[in-house]
Parts: sequence; structure tokens; C-alpha cells
Amino acid sequence: MADEVGLSTLTLAALAERLGVRQPSLYKHIDSMAGLHRDMAVHAKRALGEILARASVGRSGADAITAMSHAYRGWALAHPARYEASNRMPAPGDVEDEAVSLAAVQIIADVLTAYRLEGDDAVDAIRAFRSALHGFVSYETVGAFQLSADVDRSFDRLVRGFIVALTQWADTDSTVPHAAT
Repeated sequence: MADEVGLSTLTLAALAERLGVRQPSLYKHIDSMAGLHRDMAVHAKRALGEILARASVGRSGADAITAMSHAYRGWALAHPARYEASNRMPAPGDVEDEAVSLAAVQIIADVLTAYRLEGDDAVDAIRAFRSALHGFVSYETVGAFQLSADVDRSFDRLVRGFIVALTQWADTDSTVPHAAT
């Protein structure tokens, strides 16, 4: 239902109506709207992790990254509210949410081992990968890509560009000064 109406517009009253129950009956299963959002986030992170794992199993390097990227995008576009929920940070001390969050990131880390990245290089690559995919999908879901170029082609180029960058990731000089902002 959240994917249909949007995570921010989902209400307990509408959920109860959809389920054919009275709203107070929902409180046997959830404690609040915040609790529902938390549970949705855990479920979504677990589902996204499973999608990434299935896409990358038996693959390595560029093939695994490409398959994972397309699976990520496809899942996010098919499940916009769950995707939004999957990006919520776990509350401090929420062991279950922290575990599923880490598990999804670990799948990406495992795929990136093909590029022999360690320590901060690996963390930087994971962050860049997640940011690139999230940025693209976020723009796509709100209809921000209005230029005439094919969106699928643009996505393929983003993924290929990231793969090219990975081949030289550990060789980059981290002492290059940053441009003033």
C-alpha cells in the first residue's frame, strides 16, 4: 500500500481500512506510525539485500557490479516507498535494523573485493557506489530526467563509469587538495 500512496502519505486509518479492520486493531501488531515505518525499513533493507545478493551470486568484478546495479534500480523503481524506507538510518541501539543495514552493505563490500580495495579505499568505494545508484534512482523516481537522452543508456554509462573508476580506485592520490566550496 505504501508503494501505491507513498510512504509519507500512508496513514494508519487508511491501512486499517485497506485491511478491513478497525484502526485500534492495528495496535496489536504495531505500536505507532513510527513503529510501522521502522518495521517497513527493516523489511525493505532485508529485501534489498536479498535482491543484491541474488543479482551478484556467481558473478564477480564488473559483471557483479552491473547485475547488482540493475537489480537495485529495478527494485527501487518497482517499490518506491519500500526503497525510501530502506534508506532510513537505524535508531541507535536497534540491533535488528543495524544488522540488516550492515548485511546489505556487506554484499556490496563483498562484490568490491574483486578490486582489492581495503580500509578507507573500500569504504569510499562503497559510499560512492551507493551514492551514485541512490542519486540516479532518486532523480528518476521524481521524473527529473526530462532531457531527450535515453535514461537506460545514461544508467548504463553511470555504472560503466563507476567500474572504470574502480580499476584505478586505490591508485588515486588522496592528498590532492579539494576545490574550495
